[in-house]
Parts: sequence; C-alpha cells; structure tokens
Amino acid sequence: MAAAAGGSSGTRRPVLLTPRGNRDRTVFLFDRRREQADPGEKVLNYGKDNYRGFRSAVCQAFGVPDDENFVITTTSRKEITEDNFSKLVEDGITLYLLQSVDQMLLSATKERIDFLPHYDTLVKSGMYEYYASEGQNPLPFALAELIDNSLSATSRNTGIRSIQIKLLFDESQGKSAVAVIDNGRGMTSKQLNNWAVYRLSKFTRQGDFESDHSGYVRPLPVPRSLNSDISYFGVGGKQAVFFVGQSARMISKPAESQDVHELVLSKEDFEKKEKNKEAIYSGYIQNRKPSDSSHITSDDERFLHNLISEERDKESFTAVIITGVQPDHMQYLKNYFHLWTRQLAHIYHYYIHGPKGNETSPATKDISPFNNIDIQISMFEKGKVPKIVNLREIKDDMQTLYINTAADSFEFKAHFEGDGVVEGIIRYHPFLYDKETYPDDPCFPSKLNDDDDDDEDDCIIVEKGARGKRPIFECFWNGRLIPYTTVEDFDWCAPPKKRGLAPIECYNRISGALFTNDKFQVSTNKLTFMDLELKLKDKNTLFTRIFNGQEQRMKIDREFALWLKDCHEKYDKQIKFTVFKGVTTRTDLPSKRMQSPWTIYAAIEWDGKTYKTGQLVKTVKTLPIFYGTIEKFFLYGDHDGDIFATGGEVQIALEPQALYAEMKTIPISKLDRTVPEKAVKKYIEDEMARLPDKLSVTWPEGDELLPNETRFAGAPIGALRIEILNKKGEAMQKLPGTSHGGSKKLLVELKVILHSPTGNKEIISHISQHGGKWPYWFKKMENLQKLGNYTLKLQVVLNESNADTYAGRPLPSKIFKFTIIEGKPEKFSVGLLELPLQIGVPFNIPLELQDEFGHATQLTTSIKPILEASGLTLQYEGITTGTKCVIKGVTAKGCINSCQGKNFNLKVTLPGLKEDTQIFKIRLHPGPPHRLKVKPDSEILKIENGTAFPFQVEVLDESGNITAQPKLVVHCKFLGASNLPVYSVDCSNAGKNILTGPVIHVQNIKKDQVLKARIEILNCKDVPPVDKIIKLLPSSHVARLQILSMDGQKAIQIKHQDEINWVAGDVMCNLIFQMYDEGEREIHVTPAIAEKIKVNWTPQINKEQLIQGLLPDVKVPTSVKDVRYCLITYLDDHVSLESAFTVRPLPDEPKHIKCKLKGPNTLQLGEELQSEIEVMLTDQYGNQVQSATSACVNSLGVSAPGLDKSNLKITWQESTLTMKVQGIRFKPCLLGSKELCFAWREFSDFLRLNLTAGSPAKLQFVDWPELEKPVAVINGRELQKPLIVQLCDQWGNPTPEPNVKISLIKSNSVKIVSSNQQHKTDETGRANLGVVCIHAPRGEHTLQLKATYNKTTLDCPIITLNVLPDPERPVCLNVKYDKCSSFQAGSTFPDFMVSVLSEDGNIIRNINPARISMKMWEAQSRMPVDVTVFSCSKVKDDKEDGFFYFRDKVVPERVGTYSIQFAFTMDKTNILTSDQIIVDVVPNDPVRLLPDSLPATPAVSNVRALASRTLVKDLCLCVTDEYNNHTGIDLVGRIIAKIKSPNEDDTEIPQFQGKVSTVVFPFNKGKAEISLLLAENSPGRDSTEYILVFEPDLPALRRPLEPYRLSFMFYNDFKKQQQMATLTKERDQLSQSIGVYRNWLDTTNQLVNEIKCQVTEAEAKEAQLKSQLRKYQIELPEENTLQYVDFLIKQKMLDQEGVMKQPRRTCTLPNYPKGNQDVLGKIAHLAQIEDNEAAKVISWHLASDMDCVITLTTEAARSIFDETQGRQQVLPLDSIYRKTLPDWNRPLPHLRNGKTFFRPIGNPVFARHLLTFPDNVEHCQTVFGMLLGDTIVIDNLDAANHYRKEVVKIAHCPTLLTRAGDRILSNGKFGGLQNRAPPMDKLRGMVFGAPVPKLYSTFAGQIDLLQQYRTAVVKLDNVNKDLDLRLQSLNAPEVQKKRQELAEQEKSLKLIEQKLGMTPSDKVTESLLQPVMLDMPDTPIPPKRMRRETMKKLYCSEEWISSTAKKQQQLLQTPTSELNGTPRKRKA
Repeated sequence: MAAAAGGSSGTRRPVLLTPRGNRDRTVFLFDRRREQADPGEKVLNYGKDNYRGFRSAVCQAFGVPDDENFVITTTSRKEITEDNFSKLVEDGITLYLLQSVDQMLLSATKERIDFLPHYDTLVKSGMYEYYASEGQNPLPFALAELIDNSLSATSRNTGIRSIQIKLLFDESQGKSAVAVIDNGRGMTSKQLNNWAVYRLSKFTRQGDFESDHSGYVRPLPVPRSLNSDISYFGVGGKQAVFFVGQSARMISKPAESQDVHELVLSKEDFEKKEKNKEAIYSGYIQNRKPSDSSHITSDDERFLHNLISEERDKESFTAVIITGVQPDHMQYLKNYFHLWTRQLAHIYHYYIHGPKGNETSPATKDISPFNNIDIQISMFEKGKVPKIVNLREIKDDMQTLYINTAADSFEFKAHFEGDGVVEGIIRYHPFLYDKETYPDDPCFPSKLNDDDDDDEDDCIIVEKGARGKRPIFECFWNGRLIPYTTVEDFDWCAPPKKRGLAPIECYNRISGALFTNDKFQVSTNKLTFMDLELKLKDKNTLFTRIFNGQEQRMKIDREFALWLKDCHEKYDKQIKFTVFKGVTTRTDLPSKRMQSPWTIYAAIEWDGKTYKTGQLVKTVKTLPIFYGTIEKFFLYGDHDGDIFATGGEVQIALEPQALYAEMKTIPISKLDRTVPEKAVKKYIEDEMARLPDKLSVTWPEGDELLPNETRFAGAPIGALRIEILNKKGEAMQKLPGTSHGGSKKLLVELKVILHSPTGNKEIISHISQHGGKWPYWFKKMENLQKLGNYTLKLQVVLNESNADTYAGRPLPSKIFKFTIIEGKPEKFSVGLLELPLQIGVPFNIPLELQDEFGHATQLTTSIKPILEASGLTLQYEGITTGTKCVIKGVTAKGCINSCQGKNFNLKVTLPGLKEDTQIFKIRLHPGPPHRLKVKPDSEILKIENGTAFPFQVEVLDESGNITAQPKLVVHCKFLGASNLPVYSVDCSNAGKNILTGPVIHVQNIKKDQVLKARIEILNCKDVPPVDKIIKLLPSSHVARLQILSMDGQKAIQIKHQDEINWVAGDVMCNLIFQMYDEGEREIHVTPAIAEKIKVNWTPQINKEQLIQGLLPDVKVPTSVKDVRYCLITYLDDHVSLESAFTVRPLPDEPKHIKCKLKGPNTLQLGEELQSEIEVMLTDQYGNQVQSATSACVNSLGVSAPGLDKSNLKITWQESTLTMKVQGIRFKPCLLGSKELCFAWREFSDFLRLNLTAGSPAKLQFVDWPELEKPVAVINGRELQKPLIVQLCDQWGNPTPEPNVKISLIKSNSVKIVSSNQQHKTDETGRANLGVVCIHAPRGEHTLQLKATYNKTTLDCPIITLNVLPDPERPVCLNVKYDKCSSFQAGSTFPDFMVSVLSEDGNIIRNINPARISMKMWEAQSRMPVDVTVFSCSKVKDDKEDGFFYFRDKVVPERVGTYSIQFAFTMDKTNILTSDQIIVDVVPNDPVRLLPDSLPATPAVSNVRALASRTLVKDLCLCVTDEYNNHTGIDLVGRIIAKIKSPNEDDTEIPQFQGKVSTVVFPFNKGKAEISLLLAENSPGRDSTEYILVFEPDLPALRRPLEPYRLSFMFYNDFKKQQQMATLTKERDQLSQSIGVYRNWLDTTNQLVNEIKCQVTEAEAKEAQLKSQLRKYQIELPEENTLQYVDFLIKQKMLDQEGVMKQPRRTCTLPNYPKGNQDVLGKIAHLAQIEDNEAAKVISWHLASDMDCVITLTTEAARSIFDETQGRQQVLPLDSIYRKTLPDWNRPLPHLRNGKTFFRPIGNPVFARHLLTFPDNVEHCQTVFGMLLGDTIVIDNLDAANHYRKEVVKIAHCPTLLTRAGDRILSNGKFGGLQNRAPPMDKLRGMVFGAPVPKLYSTFAGQIDLLQQYRTAVVKLDNVNKDLDLRLQSLNAPEVQKKRQELAEQEKSLKLIEQKLGMTPSDKVTESLLQPVMLDMPDTPIPPKRMRRETMKKLYCSEEWISSTAKKQQQLLQTPTSELNGTPRKRKA
C-alpha cells in the first residue's frame, strides 16, 4: 500500500502537467488490421501538428500503401482525424491501426500509463488514519469500499445491478484471490488510468484527467439519501485492495467499446521498480478482446482463465481481482463467513431492501426500485461445496432485527443551516412476557460491561436494561452505514432526571437510525463522520416529527414522551396473570364505571418470581405496613385465560387472622419483592404467641386417668384441676385484647364420649368457669359402666358463644383415651347346643358367664357342675375355663318310643356363683344302629326256582329303640349257586322295611337244591349279620327248544348253529319245532305260547301254523357271500330261549363276466399297470361259476381309448378259476380317468383306471412366466414373490412326488436369506423356497435349482437376477470440512457437512437430523463413556437436501488433541460411524498478561531493610488467551514497570531502586521474570495505596494487551508496615474465598432460572397439545395420564390396523424395483382411485400404458432399457413436451368464462381429477396430464352422447369414459368390443388401487398427537423433578451454611479494609474473578448461545471443566484460612 501511495524515487516525464506544443511526440503504434501483422509495437517520433503528415509517417513505418483504407484510433476507439489530431495525439500515447473503429482486437496490446498521485495526497494526508481500530476486524469495511465503487458504477443500470464478490481459495486453481465483479458501465483505458491516481476524487477529475462522471452533478434528493453516490475520494479502492492483498488486477470494459482494458498494480512491481530506480508510478494497460486469456501464463493465476472466459456475453463490466491475500485475512474470511457477510448486509441494508428496510412480514410489500440491487458473495474451497449467499437473503443483520422486533416507530427530521438534512427514526422494542425483545448484537453484547474505562476510581455501572450500553442511533451517509460513528441520544429522547410519563426502563427499549446526505463530512474510508454529532447537538438544530409522511412543527420532547408512554401501555407485557378464575364486579370501588369487569386470577409471574394464592407477603409504601396471605389477583377488563399486563391489584387477608380478620386490596406494585418469607412468618408467629396455646391438667384427689388406660366397669375417675397457658407458659382466663374488639372470657368444657359401632355417643358434658381457689375444676365421675373405648376431651371455649375456634384458629384442647372392660362372673346362662342329641352319643353344653352389669366374662376358678334329668342316666368328661366355658362329653341313656325323639328337662348347677342354677329343655333321638332283627324267624325257607322271597328287617340301637340314619341300606346275599341275585332295601327313614329283589334262578336244575342267605348292613361294620337257609325246587316253565327239517317223511334235526348249503336264490320249506320244561317234559303249544315265539327272517308269522309246530319258509340269498343267519326265539316272564342255523348259498349257471383290479387303480403315463386284473365268470347273481376252464381265455377281449396293446397279456389261473390280464399301458394323452372294456362271448364288463403324470423328469417355476429375461432385485431386499417350483414329467405334466430335495446353486458372491429353510416337495410335488432375500454385488447373477429323483438329476431352470444397489441402505458417512483450518481454543469449528451415502454412492435424503450426531472426546485409544455429543444444526434453505451441517460448534477451551466422530443411528442396535477426525487445539490469541500465581498484596516501607522494600520477587508474568492457556511463545519484547497513584492529582509517587520511575524487563518465550525493590527513603504518602503497573511492549501483536496492575500499601513506619502486611494477607484470603462463594451461588441461581424456563415451555407445550387433542374429542384424566395415553395409543393403533385390514382394491401388477432415485415406478402404481367403476374404466383405457416405467431422466430410462434387453417400456419425463400438457385446473368444456353453457347430465368430471397420488405429485400430474389429457368420466352412454352433442357446438370434445364401461373417442366413435371395458377380474390385476381410507389418516394424526403429548408429559415431569431437586438443594443445610459463611467473610473483609485505610468494596476483586468470568469471544455466537455455553462451562462433566472452574470447586471445600488472594479494587 505504501508503494502505491508514496512518492517516486526515480525521474519520469510530467505527461499530464506539461502544456502541449509543437515539439516531437513519441507515439506507440500497434498494427491490428490482420492476424498476420507484427504483434509488437512500433515507436514513432513525430513533431508536426498535421494529421496528413502523421498518417503518411504511419504508412511509411508499417509499409502500408497510401491508398489502403484503414483507421487510426486511440485505445478508447476514438478515430484520429484532422479535427482532433492536435487534441488527442499526445506524447506517449498508444494508437491502433484497424480496418474499422469497431473491429475486434485480433491480439492483445499494452498501453503505457502514468498514475502519479494527485497533490491532494499531501494536502489531505493527515485527515484520518486508515482503518482506526474500533475493536472489530476492518476487513469487511475494506470490501465495502469495493462495493461502493460497484454501486456507483451500476447506478445508471436500468436492469439488475449485479455485484459479485468471489473468494477463490481453491489451491488447485492457483493462489488465493478475492474478485469483485459488477455489471456497471465499465471504464475506458483513460478512466482506468485515472482510477490508479491516488486521491483523485470525482470533484477534481478535470482538466487533463478524463472523468468517468463527465462532470459531477449532485443527485436529486431521494428517501434515506439512497442515491448510490458513495464513490467519492479516489482513496478507498486503492487502500482496500492493498489492505486485503499484495496485488490488484483491474479488468474493465465500457459498454461502447469492443476492447477489454486490464491494469495490474502490485507491491512486488513497485518494489522492483524502486530497486531498479525506474519510474514507480508508470505501467501498462493491457488492451485485448473479450475472453482472451492468452496473456495469463502463471500457474498461480490459473483461476483467471475461468473468470476471463465469462466476459463473452457481457456488454460492460468491471472486475477487481486481488491476489496475494493476507493469510490472516483469508482465515478470517473462511472462519467468519457468516459474520462478515452479515456486517455487509448491515452496511448496505437500505440499498438492498429499500427505504423501509427488510420488513419480513409487512401488510403490503411495496415494489421498490432497490429490488434490482443483487449483491452475491461466494466462497470456493477445494473439496468443499461452494458457500454462496445473497445479502438480500440474510435475515439476521442488525437492521433487520431492529425493524422486525420493533412494535412501533417515531420518525423525525433535523434541519441545519444550508442543505444539510438528517432523517431519523426511533423504534420501540417492547418487553414481552418474560424477556426484553431488544435484539443483541454479537459484536456489542448488551450484557457486557465497559472494560476499557480507564477510570481507576470505584464506580457502579447502572445496568441499562434492554439496550445495555449501546448508543441509540446508528448513522448512515447517502444510505450507507458509517460503522464507527454512533449517536448516544438527544436531549429530548434521553432518560429524564425525574419520573416522566413512561417508566425509566422504556427509554432503554428504543433503537434508532440517522440518515444524512452528502452535506456532512466523512473520512476518506467512510468509517466515521467528521462533524455529525456536533451539528446535531447544536442549539440551532431544529427537530420536527414526521407523521403520516408529513412534517409537523411541535414540541419534539412532548411528542416523544407521549409516543413512548403509548408504546409502553400498548405493547409492554411485564406481569403474567395465570390460573384464570372468572370475571367479577367489585362493589368496594367508589366509581361505578370502574367496578366491572374485573378478571380474577390465582397467580402471577413477575420479575422472575411467582406469587400465588395462599402465599405470605408484605407491603411497601402503605400506612401501616400490612402482612398477610394472598387471596386473589384482580386485572381490569374481561379476559379469558393467561395474559400479560403491566398493572393489576392483589387482595390479601391480614395476618395473623386471629387478630386481624380483615381483607385489603392494594396495587400489585406495592408488594415487597425483597422481603423473605421467613421474616413474614416471624412477625406472624410473634403475634400468635399471645393467644391460648395449651392446657395444664392435674388430679388433686387421685384416681388419675392415664392415657390409653384400661379400667373395669364402674371404676371412678378422679377430680380434675385445669389451667389455660399461652406459648409463653403464662396462665390466662381471657383472650388478649385487639384493636378490633375487647377481651373475651374463656371457659373449659369437659366431654366423655363413648365410641360405639353405631357412632360416637356423648356420655358426660360439663362446663367449668374460672373459680376462686382453683382456676378450673371438675368433680369425680363414677357412673361409667358400658364397655368400649372412651375419650375424655377438655376444650377451651368462648364464654358467650361456646365456640371452640377463634378467628378460624382452634382453641387449646386436651384428649384422654381409655377403655372399660368387663368385671368378675356373677351369673351364667346356657348357650346353644349342637343338635341333634342322640342316645349314647356325647355332646357339649356351652355356658355364658356374666358380671354384675350383665357383661360377658370368663371363668377364672375351677367349678364341678351338677347335671340332672328325669328318665335318663347322665355323665360328662369335664369343664373348660377361660373365655369360653363348656361342659364337655355329656352322654345320656334311656328308652325312646319313637324315631322322632323325646323331650327331657335338664338341670345344670354351678356351685359358688351368685345365681348358680339353670334348667332347660332338650330332645333326645335314638342312637346309632346296634343290631338287626329279621322276620320270618324260622331258619329254613322253601321257594320254587325262578321266584323271589321277601324278608321283614328292623334296625335297633343299643337301648333297643328302632333307629334310622342316612344311607342305612340292608343287603341280602345268596350263596350256593352262581349268578344269584342280591337284595337291598333302604331303612333310612323308619329304621325298618321289606327286603326283596329279583327271582332266584339256577340253570339246569333237575332236583331240589339248598342255598344260604346272609343279611347285613354294609356301612355299619359294628352291626352283626343274620343268616337263613333256602331250599330251591325245579320250575315247570319252558326250558328247551328243538328245530327239525322234513325231507319227505324223514325229519332231520337242525342243531343250534348248524350250517346248511342251498342253491342261491332258492326257498327252504317244511321246517318244524318242539319245546320241553326243566324236567324234560314236552310242552304243547298253546295260543299264549305261540304269541311268545319270534323268527328273524320274516316279519309276519302264521299263528295257526305255529300252534301246529310249523315254522315259516326261508328264502336263500342270491350271493354266495351273503350267508343267511336264521334265529328262532321264545321269551316269557321266566325264561328266554333261542335256536339258530346258517344257510350258505351255492352258485348257479354262468350268466355274466366280472373284472377285478388287484391293487391301486392309478397308472403313470408311459408305465405299465403294476396291479393285476382278474376276469371271472358269474351266474345271474354275480357269483363266480366254479365250472369254468382254461378254454375261456380265447374268448376274452380288452379295449380302451389310447391303449397300448403291445405288451398286453391274458393268462388262466387254475387256482382261482379266473383269467389274469397284464401289460396295460397308455400312449401319451390327456390324464385322468380311463375306462377299459372286457368282453367274453356275449357278456362284457368295464374297469376304470386313473391315469397320472409320469415319473419326475424336470422342475418348473410356478407364477414366474418371464424367466427368459433377468429379474430385477435391489440388493438386500426380497424378490417380489416367493419361489415355488413344481415337479413335472417329461411331457410337462405336474408330478405329485413328495420329499424330493431341492437345493439352490449360486456363486460365492451371492448370499441368500430364505424364509423357508426346508426345501422338499410336498404331497403335490411342489416346494416353496419362500421369499428369497438377495445380497450380491451390482450386476447379473444366476441362481440354479438342483434336484435328483431316483439318483437321476432332473432338468432344472436357471434364474438370472439383475441385482441393483439399494438406494436407501446407508453404508458410509461422508464428512467435509475445511481441513486447513486452525482450531483455536474457545473458537468455533469450521462447518462440518455430513451426508449419508447409500450403496449406489448417492446421498440418502429425507433423513431425520436427530439421527445424526457429532461426538467429541479428548484423544485416547477408545471412546470414553462421558463423550460430548452435539446435535445437527438447522438446515438452511440454500443448502442442498441430504446434507447435515454442524455449525458454530465450540472448540474446547483446553489445549490438546481431540477426536471427533460422526454417527448415524440406523436403528436401535446398529450405528454407522465415520472415521475419527483428530484435531489439535492450539491456544487462542493473547488477551491478557497475568502472573503464574497470584501474589499477595505487598506492604512496603522506605526503610533501609531490603525485605521491607521488596515489592515483588521472582514474579513470573506470562501471556495467556482468554481461557488461561499459555500462548505467545514466539513473542519477544519487554515489560515496563511503573508506579501510579489512584489519585491523579497526587504528585508524591514512590520510586524504584536507584530513584527511577520505570524499570524495563525483557520478555522472551512468552514470559518475563520480575523482581522489584523500592528505593530507600523513597517519596510517598504514609498508609496510602499505590498501583504497580506492568505495561507489555510487544511489537508483534496487532492488538495491545492491557497492563497488569498490582496494588500495594506504602508506609513510612517499619512497625506499622509489618502490622499492615499481616492484615493485607488476611484480606487477600478473604477476597479470594468470597469470590469463589459468590460465583458458585450466582451459577446455581442461573441454573434454577434456566430450569424454570424449561418448566414454563414444557407446560405451554403440554397445554397446547392437550387443546389440540380436545378438537378430536379426546379428554384426558388428571390422574394416571400416561397409562391412559398408552392405552389410547394402543387402541388407536389397533383401530388403524383394523382399517388397513379392511379389503380394498389393490394393483397386483409387480412394480419395478426403485434401485435409482430417478425411477418413479410403473404407471399402475403411481395413482389411486377411490371409485370402483371409475377405476375399472380408467385402468382399461390406459391398459397399454399400465406396465410402463416412469423415470425422471433419459439416462435412467436407458439403463432400464439395457437391463431388460428392451423388453420393458419406459417413459422419461425430461423428454415430454410440456407446453401441450393440459392445465390441471382447467374448467370442464361446458363451462365458458365462468358461466354454464348448458346443463349437463351424468355428473361429468375430468378423469385426472379422480386420481390421487401418494408420492411425487408434480411428476404424476405431468405423466397423467399427458396420458389422459382432457378425458372426461361421466355416468352412462346416454349422458355421454348428450354431453358430446352439446360440447361440439362450442369446442372440441375430448374422449368420454362412462362409469358403466363405455367409451366415446374424441372423434365421436363408440361401440364394439374395443370400446367396452371388460369386467374387473378380466383386467388381470392391472387396475389402479384404492387409496387408504380417510379414517386411517385421522387415526394417524391422533396417534401422532398422543405420542407428542406423551413425550411432553414425560418431559414436563422430568423438568419438574429436576426443579424440585434444585430448589431442595438451595434450601439444604450445607447451602445455608455457605451463605452464612459468605456474609461473615464479607463483614470481616469490610472491617479489615477499614483498618487498612482502603475504600471498602462491595464486589470481589476483579483480578480474582477474571479467570472465571465467562466472556464470549468476538465470534458470531448469539446471546442465547452465550448463556448456554456459560451453563455448559459451569455444569458439564468433570472431563470438560476448565482448570479455573476446578480450582473454584476446590476453593469451596478449602477452609478460609488456607485461601490467598490479591486485594485489588474491582469496578462494579
């Protein structure tokens, strides 16, 4: 920069300053008429002032004939003529020889120029120092200078004013460069020469300088002075380019020129010329044609080829290319891209967005002429996506934030003398809800204190609220920001000294801007105004308000105050009223107008605190001061729900209510927000101590009642003496007096209460007054007899009302609980006996004992009872004592005449009791069975065989009484023969009965037989049995039956079970029968006997023949196999007889033939029948004829369709007398049933065989018809359908052969996952291999099936698979970032751009950003558990989809090596990670000078002793960054030590050793070792504090460091110095300890506030979701909400699943696999139609296109075409001519210009409007718009014909489809099969599917809301728990103890400072707190993030806590005596 601006060391001609004369001119000429011309220049010296002579000299120099036509022009293409020769042709000019003026330059030329700086360089050189530091990096302002030039150059553009800043940081294209390119008017070579002249402003470009402004004319006034007139001084551009880099290349082309002019200025060239003593300010302008980059030969400038190639289509332009960019500038531009682009957007805000600024949501967006300014910034880095931003798109520059956070504005104008005008605007930023809306500036945070204040005195900086310390006004000059000038305020808008119309904090909520014209001076680099603020605050300056665009002369201060007050009342929302209770009318107010409406609330949030009903509060500024409990809050107006407001009132109940039963309503502002609740409670407790508190009870006469005592009934309770005591222990008998009433007398009430199951009963009640001798007295009580639990209650009551409460507070009481139990036994009664009572059975007698009051009691002594009863003998076992008294084991014996029992009187006596005898009645029943009594009594009894005998039996007990009991059954068992019956009878009812049963029958008895009968009770083993003898006589009834057959006169007996042979089909006759009794006596058949005879072969019997002894005839069966079984039976009451025989038929003569198949009737095709066929001869009934011979074979014939008789064989079988047929086989034919015909003589028969498929020979796939072309499948996914194979024979017939093993053969690169692992055929010969999942590399692969049958390999098919990569399967993470970045501690990482790549190498889009995270840990071998995780930043609109950005992530503050890894969570178990990125964190920039360890405050004196004069010894000062990392190792300099006094007027300053005021120490390798002594007898004031200042002098630093200051105490007295040194050391320890405590407490409170904010946000989210759920009629319970929500989610999912399971139409056509993102799928799958009829007809209409695959690009379509060998039809969307596509929303043809031309019938609608698209709506509309066009769907054919007939009258009619299935083509043709849609099932699945029911979407929305609500409830619960834990920790004893210790230490510190004579400080020493102050760096980090980072630093894991924070934690646990510090004052 110095080379360009300084003077020249060499000599050169004063080209511009010497006047023209008639002397020699040196002219440089270039011949560019033809390409073959000499490219070099020729120098021509010519002295005449004549054009003709000059032209002749030129012709001679170049050998040009005089008659040739050519022109001579300047480099600006001005033709040299006779008229302008003397004016244009000057010494040193460069000229062209061209064929014409507008000829293109055939090759480049060089033009010599001089750019000697203007004299203003000297005149104005002292005006301003370039880029004065204002704490900001000036690089953006340097770029702004170049933008200024571009704005001026484009000011005359009628179209877009384009300005581009390109940062070319791609090392592969050359060295780094910055290019600023605009489309302005450009510069001629002369204007370019002028630009190079330093300080040549637009006002001085006259005379010899050619002005690019053609004479400056001041622009007309415009709003905000946005006139683009901001390129002024001829300084900024040169300063800017050499501030940014080392070289500048100016390239420009004016609109009227064909040539491009190029000028290069470089520092290297200047230095070279100076070294060679050449003219520094001279050079060449390169003139060339556009896009000609042949002169660029350096590899460092390769990027210029691309920039120059862009010139071709530009009419005019200017480009500034800066190379040799400073490394620190390059790093700044890379790392803070967002920051400096934001600053540029701020500078040119109003040029970009217009006079009103960037109003993001105005009501009507005005069309502004400034919308044509397009400033675009782009940065190109190697291997990274270019960063491109348009300043118009930046939404967070400060002016945008000011404009869009303001609620209202106040516009004004200031007038000055002359033409100076300033427009101003003030904006109001209200306080909303819980925070200020005034935007924070990252470059000027509102919360930071001014650390640059050099005032060393103690001061308190008042917090300025929202704006902080920032000034109100920013200043704009000609619409452009002047960044370093601001105006604090004006008198009329500054905060008033007294309270004004608006609160004082409202003045800190305003921001403003001032807009000046060019009448105000600014610095040459436009960083500061020279005189603006002085003129504005001049007393003659007039301010007027602008209202609705009109100026109003009025008092500006009054207008502003009223406006500010109005803004405060309208927009500020400070107090939040919550818990709405309703609206009421307040009758307590005097003004009726103000009595209603008032809204009632139960809580408010104010100033970060919550006040709610029931909370104790104290008032301020009230007389008197009130203490009370909040009852409710009032807010004037009718409101509903939570609301923010600025005022309101609160109603409180005065406390204590026992003394003050009164309500007060006061303004909310009068609540004391500082008083702790403990103080209010203490006041109330002191007041309550005066009220009665407890009772004192004594028992003067004994019989004291103890608590919970147990007493006997009737025991007395002694007399009671009672006193009433207050909390102070004082006895009282009256209430204390209050201001609201006199004292009241107190009474004591005694009550005795019995607690019974039915309720409490009051037994005794007395009231006692205060007596003379005894205060309160109650007499003895002796009447308590009832058993139970009692309560004796003593209650203090009021004298008049007997009330037990006073002012809502219960009066003292005392309660005694006791129990009364029963006494000793005095009498008894008999309890209930267990019935029944039986003779001889023991029973118990229960007794109930009672005391004298009748209470049940128990026996305690032994008593022998006496039992007596008349007619009974009684005895017992004993008696039990205790709670239950029982006489046990009582037995009775005696006579009872009835089974029902008998009554007796029983007397029981208990000797010793007062009432000892009881008589009661009992009933005795007979006892248990004891013996049996059987009648008749004789021992031998006679009966006939076949009859029954009765016995009479009785059951008796041991006393001989007939007894009965349940299940009393008597049995009789007969012995002596087999199969005798058993008799039994039940005697349970009467104890006696008749015992009988079945007849007694013995088989084959021929004479008398003796039997024995035993009678007994089986279930009574104790009762002995009774035996009887029975004599049995033979029976006279029928006993035997005999059958005979008469053959003539001969009778043949047919025995039982005989077999008789007879001719089949014949009849047996002449059968007779005979009968005999047991004595073998024949019995004659009588009619009665005949009735009892039955036969089984005929249902009807002739009775007369039976009487004669004849049986019916028997018919013989026709089949020899059907044997006839004949049975004759006789049945009477005594016997059952039968006789049977069998009739076997014999065959007759041959009448038929019969065929029989031995074995299965199944025959495989091509095989012989394995089973044999037998042919036999039969009679007429089918019985085989046994007389056949082998000669029958010759007469047998066999025939059938397709029968192969080549192996047919017929043989005779002698053993079976049958003919055997073999060799049956069929030729290839249809399978199924086959009929064989067999013929023998005239007889024939048929046999049916089942012909099946042959043996398995090959395998075939089922439902895979197109295996000849490859099957497309995506890697890792399943095939479209399962692989099912079928076994077939050689003719292709399916073979049902089970258990044939089938295997898949594949290459090693293919992996198969099958759902069915069992590969065997089933019963049908099929095998289901399942849905196969393919894993294989991209390309074609084959799968072959293998199967064997009977060791023969079958013919198996081959499947060719075309494996496509999975576009949705993530395989790796791609991470891009600036690898050249330096990672400074505490700075921000460069942007990490992460993308997830799929198998096909493409980026996977539509990924949830929450699944991608960034993990960072300190470098080690493995990732630790407590790794730091960062989430993904929000994706900006201008970023490409699929990329995830991690922006502004903070670099760790600790220096070291760290590892970074990115992770993508694919599912719950699989996580995809990137490679680890290792970063080295280096120290940040030096910011402070600090000692290694903080020294103690020195206390020195000026005595002789060295130790007393030592200030510091071996103090090591080092340079650190803001995070305390040691840095500056490469710095070399010095440290200057000085002594200063806090009082500037103090001239008596101590001196160092040697009587010097300064001492210099060397600074090397980042540190300096320092030791300092005070001079002996040094001057100085006794007991005074001085400051030791160490100033660093480090030339290498651009930003100077603040000096390190160390306070010390100076004393003249040695003894006093020793004492003060001790105190100073103690002060240091206390200061450090206090600092640690305060920081810890502040951090804890900040965390609690953060958690409260989270609770508020979570509650709002929960309420919002709950409100949304109510819209779906979903009400949630207050309790068990989560369980109910989970139940609802589950229920809704089941309902949703049920909806999905409902049958609906689907397209079964297989879709094409989407292996590429450019593949949309087949047409049949792209759309859905709800109407079934419309779906059928539209699907049929598009039948030929349904299988077509739609792609986005022709490349994807071609890929599918190649993969399928051309078999798949495809349609690329980029090949569609879109102009012919119909307008999707075009009205129907019968609607013309919004009117109906005719009324159609049949509901016409465009077919395309019936389609719904699940995905890719725009692409699908294009496809179906092309396919369907304007096709219309209508109801039926009649309606379609009517519609077409009417439409053609006005327009062309498209194709019509009817819902009935008809079609009318657009040409009118209809009818025929080709125009009729087939039924739906005939479309073979090629039909559009039906959309998902709307109910499904409704359920999905409800499920989503419920899941969100569940998450919100869980989050709210968690944050509430966290808040409770934090609040509990704040009230923990250890925290309270620390607060107490802090207060004590602060008190001690104040006392010590008073002793030291130092000014007491309320704040902790600044130097102590400096390491913990978490100041944010000067980086683009928003304030909210600053707070978040602060919380992170203080509450992160121990791994990330900085060393300083760890020291603080250690200090909190260190005793105060061990703390050391430096006592220095800290600015508040």
